[in-house]
Amino acid sequence: MKLQKMASKSIVTLFTVALSYAACAQNVALNIVDQHGLPLKNTVVELVGEDTRKSSSQLPVLIMDQVDKQFSPSLLIAQQGQQVNFPNSDNIRHHVYSFSPAKPFQLKLYSGQPESPITFENQGVVVLGCNIHDSMLGYIYVAKSSHVYQSDEHGNVQLNGLTLPVQLSLWHSLQKNALEEKQSLTLTVNSPNRVQVTLQTIEPKPRNTFGSKFKGGND
Repeated sequence: MKLQKMASKSIVTLFTVALSYAACAQNVALNIVDQHGLPLKNTVVELVGEDTRKSSSQLPVLIMDQVDKQFSPSLLIAQQGQQVNFPNSDNIRHHVYSFSPAKPFQLKLYSGQPESPITFENQGVVVLGCNIHDSMLGYIYVAKSSHVYQSDEHGNVQLNGLTLPVQLSLWHSLQKNALEEKQSLTLTVNSPNRVQVTLQTIEPKPRNTFGSKFKGGND
């Protein structure tokens, strides 16, 4: 009888813990806007402090295409250690490069498929350009956490199963902050669902893709 009571007590305790966890885990819908209150698409929201990455061997190869002299998609979210393929779907050649600290690389003039995908080992923001077509600009956001999201055209992001409070980071390619800086956000039960990201108020200066970085060993 004593053993039965202990077993029943253990079951009740486990059930109570499960209910408590279920009560704390919440689904949160964020709406991200700029300083004028306009919806902000392509904002990256990442969960901070939880290393839930998969092994790089489990991650699929992502695609950053080149279509009509543009990177497609303009923003790609990858995990640390994930590979990205850079097919050229145009009927002209491109010279893809990045000088970002997270992943400097070059794919010199080519058409069709490059020889092999590029591995992105380090977290951070990788800015892509083409040394032939200066208007081509793309971004690869390399996340540390597998809990990373991208706002839609209405600025909405759905985050499921969060145990609040939780720490998030926000990033946008046109943010006023430095390009590689992330905006911190502590999300609690009483946090507002609308989040503001301040954008640049003036257009960034044109990039000099034929500048000195392609000289002295980069040819």
